[in-house]
Amino acid sequence: MTEQLLAQQDCPFTWLDITNPEAGELQAVAAQYNLPEALVRDCLEPNHLPKFEATSGLSFIILRVYATPKHSEADTIQELTTKIAVFYTADRLITVHRRQHPVLLELKNVARTPGQECSTPAEVSLHLTRYALNSFVQPALTLTKALDDYEAEIFLKKEVPNALQGLYFLKRKASVARQLLLLTRDILTMLRRQTTTPAHALLLQDTQDLHTKVETLYQQLDGAATNLMNLYLSLSSQRTNEAMRVLTVFSAFFLPLTFIAGIYGMNFEFMPELTWKLGYPGVLVSMVLISVGIYVWFKRKGWV
Repeated sequence: MTEQLLAQQDCPFTWLDITNPEAGELQAVAAQYNLPEALVRDCLEPNHLPKFEATSGLSFIILRVYATPKHSEADTIQELTTKIAVFYTADRLITVHRRQHPVLLELKNVARTPGQECSTPAEVSLHLTRYALNSFVQPALTLTKALDDYEAEIFLKKEVPNALQGLYFLKRKASVARQLLLLTRDILTMLRRQTTTPAHALLLQDTQDLHTKVETLYQQLDGAATNLMNLYLSLSSQRTNEAMRVLTVFSAFFLPLTFIAGIYGMNFEFMPELTWKLGYPGVLVSMVLISVGIYVWFKRKGWV
């Protein structure tokens, strides 16, 4: 669906908004406004990463906006984010996206008001970049809360919970967000070169501060998730070792007893102890003494 949000009688530039376009529809718009074919192909690619490209007075931006995933195991760029493509010149703005974004209507109303921050397409693009960055803040806080829950579950429960899969998907989400935020930094660098007014420069500085904050959140998340996964594996290994130690202690008790029982369980005819009246109680006493001796030795070693 193609809609003209702003015309030049409303503000100094025109704004064309395209929602969920078919390839033919976008190609027609590209031909009408002389958009490069390579940029149109990038616009149609669902998994394209954030980028900024400028050519012959035309600037092109791809932004990734965090979207609520359909299931908790979503961990790819396409599952976690949606794309907004922006074409703009000095007097024209074209936005292309598949999902509805209420911020577009808000920016349209601001741009209609004289003297506001959205007086140029470059400023609208900067606001959209800020909107994309803001979309990552709440998911970061949600992932941080989930990470705290995993940490409490691992440390406070006696049994090691099966948290490895959940930690893996949490780390994958943080890694995907870090990758996208790293590429968004290049967009801000290119937008700085187009700064024309003090208000624009101030907004850009605020946006860069927001980017630093969000990127730091996901860096901490990624590192904390990695550390917690390693700690989880260490605790699992430690508790496995404790179980093996208990089994080893029991084996040490029963090995000599089984050896003695095995000897006297052999059906040889000429075994002198078989005719000895005190043979049976003697063997039992020997087994008890051996068990006590093993226990005392383990006690001194601190193994029991």
